[in-house]
Amino acid sequence: MAKNYKKGILLVLTIAMLLTAIADVQCQALLSPSSQRKFVNPLPIPSVIQPTTPNGTHYEVSMTQFTQDLGLKDGFGNPILTTVWGYNGSYPGPTFEARRNVPITVRWKNELRNGSDFLPHLLPLDTTIHWAMPESWPYSGVPLVTHLHGGHVESASDGNPDAWFTPGFSQKGSYWSQQIYHYPNDQEPATIWYHDHAIGITRLNVYAGLAGYYILRDDWEDNLNLPSGNYEIPIAIQDRMFTDDGQLYYPSMPEKAGQPNPNVLPEMFGDFILVNGKTWPVLNVEPRKYRFRFLNGSDSRFYKLFFGNSIPFVQIGTDGGFLNTPVILSQMTLGPGERKDVIVDFSNPALSGQTIILQNNARSPFPMGETVNPQTAGQIMAFRVTVPLNGIDNSVIPMQLRPAPIALLGTPEKTRQLLLIETEDEFGRLKPQLGTSALGPLNWYDPITENPMLDAVEEWEVINYTEDAHPIHLHLVNFQIVNRQKFNTSRYVVGNPNSLQLLGQPKPPTMDESGWKDTAIMYPGEVTRIRAKFDTEGLYAWHCHILSHEDHEMMRPFYVGTMPSNLVTHKNNGTFDANIAPNPFSNQTIVKMEAGISGNYKVEIYDILGQHISTIADAHYEKGNHDLSWNGTGMENNKVGNGIYFLLIKGVDGNRTYKILLER
Repeated sequence: MAKNYKKGILLVLTIAMLLTAIADVQCQALLSPSSQRKFVNPLPIPSVIQPTTPNGTHYEVSMTQFTQDLGLKDGFGNPILTTVWGYNGSYPGPTFEARRNVPITVRWKNELRNGSDFLPHLLPLDTTIHWAMPESWPYSGVPLVTHLHGGHVESASDGNPDAWFTPGFSQKGSYWSQQIYHYPNDQEPATIWYHDHAIGITRLNVYAGLAGYYILRDDWEDNLNLPSGNYEIPIAIQDRMFTDDGQLYYPSMPEKAGQPNPNVLPEMFGDFILVNGKTWPVLNVEPRKYRFRFLNGSDSRFYKLFFGNSIPFVQIGTDGGFLNTPVILSQMTLGPGERKDVIVDFSNPALSGQTIILQNNARSPFPMGETVNPQTAGQIMAFRVTVPLNGIDNSVIPMQLRPAPIALLGTPEKTRQLLLIETEDEFGRLKPQLGTSALGPLNWYDPITENPMLDAVEEWEVINYTEDAHPIHLHLVNFQIVNRQKFNTSRYVVGNPNSLQLLGQPKPPTMDESGWKDTAIMYPGEVTRIRAKFDTEGLYAWHCHILSHEDHEMMRPFYVGTMPSNLVTHKNNGTFDANIAPNPFSNQTIVKMEAGISGNYKVEIYDILGQHISTIADAHYEKGNHDLSWNGTGMENNKVGNGIYFLLIKGVDGNRTYKILLER
């Protein structure tokens, strides 16, 4: 059912992208990709951010709204300026050039305001997720929080989705703790990146422009004699849509009752390709080797990249650092959030004067969705071998990329069986979720189920029970892909781990993903096993890096070490507090509801698959304490079996909810 629903939504969006007239006040004519010339905009190279004092280690970064030339032209060939958000006045943001074991500090400043007025969000908000109550949206502006994706950092500097803050730190999320972030840089040299991570609006904030590179280097890398300087270039690929006046457009689903601006989509695929913030740019190159740090910064789109004339990619690094040895690829796959460090050699005399187009043939959704349009998202950028060689190319591609080969992490202290699943929310929309094989789908604010001990090595077996691939990202750690193995999807029963029937033999990771990873593609109908050492105590997150998915519940917290009793992991919204005694329960559960807002509330029991079991209260409650009970029976007064259940307290308007995990 989820697959048919998704196909229906994609059909609606495809039709919407073909419209050329204004349908209503919320829908403006869209800019057609065919109106724009490709490969005329020079590829921008993001600037390098400088510390506040020369040779210092502290940085100040402002997040603001401004206009920028993204390479769009009107009918007369004049540039169209687009309103975007960015870091220090640029999209993408400036690149951090950091050194291993040289810590830095950064103050991220939310300055989304115009004078004394707080700016509204640049894109339509969907108030049916996370910011559900009208009074929950901050009165002091748009919430932002920056996550260093791939960074090995303390919990307080990780960019937890609930560590958001509004301009001037006027309002702060439940996990906010400090204005200045600390980055120790105590990891291997790698291509890292930073982007916004605010709860429920990450997809919108990143789409508006809040992303940038963070490059970590060390002495070993310096001595490898790789292409460097002007011959080392970041390539950040993102897809977008625009209105006919050149402004960012984020599509919404058809309006339904109770769904104001419902733009949480199954996936979002744009028909314009931007690289480093320019539409279909071109890079003029010399006949020599270049090092490209590729990043898939898109919301949902996967890329399978290749050159039409079969020039190979020589991959030297993954998300978390160098491979053991170079890997030659004719085609390169990148899921959202993934990075690959590659070398491309343009020195073949047959390439002289040629225009070489970097192409993409990944289906959307990946891997079995619609074929990409070869004239739009099927083309990424161009390289023209037209610049005379400047001196001699003395750079090399070393056969040994690391001081020592990567060794597989030791025997795991714990193996967890986790779940990727797609359900439907209360509005009938696709709801991608994470969970466990035993408990089924879980939401962001459900109790923590992943609690590795400090310095423990764990293996996570992630069961993809959906029909699409998901790029799964773990904060804090770099992990190793152990293997992948198919399973019998027709026999698997969510909530019954014993029903998992593995098929065939496990497949080792491909050579291009055999290094350290922080984001891994997990394919449908497969169990992907990853192994990591959790070496820093605190609260972190793991999630799908399809941004439309992580915003709509495909994200879960995990805690490393002994969880403190006062850990804030649940959302209350000021509506009520709920206490359950006893838990686990036998025949009766008492719910004490301390209402913070008077109103009509319904208290219901659901099983782990979301099936309604019983309604134990449906009435108006004034502020104060209310004792309710459930005697363990269902709607037909039949006793329910032992297992995992959810108690859901919600306002009858559907906006105020609180879910509590029960075990019977």
